[in-house]
Amino acid sequence: MKRSLFIFIIVLTACVGGIVGSLFTMRFLSVYLDPTYESIEARQKLVLAGFKPDSIVRIPAELNFLAPAKQVTQGVVHIQTAYGPGEFSINPLQNYLEAPTRSSGSGVIISDNGFIVTNNHVIEDANSIEIVMNNNQRYFAKLIGADPTTDLALLKIRAKDLPFIRYGNSDGITPGEWVLAVGNPFDLNSTVTAGIVSAKARNIGILRDKNNLQIESFIQTDAAVNPGNSGGALVNLKGELIGVNTAIATSSGSYQGYSFAIPVSLVKKVVDDLLEFGQVQRGLLGIQITDVDARVAEDLGLQVNQGVLVTRVTEGSAAEESGIAVGDVIIGIEGHVVNSVSELQEWVARNRPGAKIKVSYLHEGKMLDASARLKNSDGNETVEKRDVRYEFGGVSVEDIEYKKLVGLQLEGGVRVKDVSPGKWKDAGLREGFIIAYVDKIPVDNVEDLNSILDFKKGGILIEGRYEDGSKGTYGVEW
Repeated sequence: MKRSLFIFIIVLTACVGGIVGSLFTMRFLSVYLDPTYESIEARQKLVLAGFKPDSIVRIPAELNFLAPAKQVTQGVVHIQTAYGPGEFSINPLQNYLEAPTRSSGSGVIISDNGFIVTNNHVIEDANSIEIVMNNNQRYFAKLIGADPTTDLALLKIRAKDLPFIRYGNSDGITPGEWVLAVGNPFDLNSTVTAGIVSAKARNIGILRDKNNLQIESFIQTDAAVNPGNSGGALVNLKGELIGVNTAIATSSGSYQGYSFAIPVSLVKKVVDDLLEFGQVQRGLLGIQITDVDARVAEDLGLQVNQGVLVTRVTEGSAAEESGIAVGDVIIGIEGHVVNSVSELQEWVARNRPGAKIKVSYLHEGKMLDASARLKNSDGNETVEKRDVRYEFGGVSVEDIEYKKLVGLQLEGGVRVKDVSPGKWKDAGLREGFIIAYVDKIPVDNVEDLNSILDFKKGGILIEGRYEDGSKGTYGVEW
C-alpha cells in the first residue's frame, strides 16, 4: 500500500513539473518567437495595453510652454543681410570679385501688414535686408528707420494677413516670472528657449552715442540666447511680446548664463516715432546724473541711499525751467519710483519733446514735485519730421494715381518726372518711367522711395514700367 502511494506521488510530481515546464517554455518562446506582430511599435503597444497613464506627468498651467511657443514662432522671422558692394553693381567683374559679406539675425512681426522690429545692429550698414518667414517664404525689406541709441530698427515688407505678436506689458513683469526667448541662433530657425526674468532695468554699457543719449534699461533673463537671436522675441506665457532680445553677457561669444532684452514699453515708443517721423523724437530733461548708493549718500550727506543724483543742469533746459538744481535727488517720474539712472532714462525716453512729465525729487531734504516740459537735443519743444525729397541727383519724381498703377498691374510706384544729365540718364532712364522696385524692394510712393534711398549706397537696381506697359531695368551708381 505504501509502495503504491509513493509511486503515485512521484507520478503526480512529474506531471505537475511537466505542466509547469511546458508553460514556462511557451512563455519564454512567446517573448522571442511570437510571430503575431511585425514591428517593435506593435509589440510595445501589446505589452503596454494594460497600463494606465501616470497622472504625475501632468504639466501645471504656469509651466506649460506649448501654447505660447506654437503661437510665437510664427511671428518671429529670420533676417539675412548683405554688406559690401551691394546686391547689384553695373560692373559685372565687381559682382564676381567683391561678393557681399552676409550676416543674419532675428525680427518680430508686430503688425499684420508687414511691420517688423529688430535690433539696429542686425541691419546696420546693410545693402540688402531679406526676410525669411517661419514657412520659408521670402521678402526683401525696406528700412523705415533706425535708432542706435536704443539699438532698435523698424522694417517693412509688402505683405498682408501676417501672424504677428501682440504687445504685452513689460512694466508688469517681475523677477522670477517665466519667459520664452524665440529667434534664430546660429541660423537655426524658430528656436525656443525658456528661462525666468532675473532682473529689470539693467545697464551693461554696450551702447555708445556721441551725445551720450544711449538708453540701456534691459530686462535680464537666463533664457538661452546666442548669436543670431538678436532682434528676436522675449514673450510671457500668454504669448505677448515683453521685450526684444539684444545682448548676452559672455566672455566666449556664446551664451554663458544671462541675456538682455529691450523692454516693449520702450520698443512701442521708438517704433511709433520711426513710423511717423522716420527718426526718434527724444524728450530730454537736460541734466547729467549718476546713481545714488551708500557711499555717495554718505559723502554728500543725503537722506536716501537710492535715487538719481543731479550733477549738472543745462542752461535753458526743461530741468532748469522746472526748478531742478544740482545736488537734487530724483526719486520718481510720473509717479513711478526710480532707483537708478537706467530707470530714469527709460521713463523719460518714453516721451516726445513738448510732453509734460511729473518729476519727484529731494531738494535740501524736502520732497518736491516739478512739472517739466521736455525739449529735444536742440533745446526745442517741437518734433522734427523727416523732409520728403522729390529730386535725387538728376532725376525728379512724383506720386502716381492709384488707378494708373492698377492699369499697369503695379501695387505701388513713383513716376519719373524729369531726367537731367547725370548718372540716371547715363543708365538709360527716361521720363515717364515708373519706379516700382529698388534692389527688389517694392516702392509705394515718393516718401517710401526716400526711406529706401536714405539707406542705400553703391550700385542700385531700378525696376519698373513705362506708361505704355513696356518694362525697364536700370543699374544706377548711387
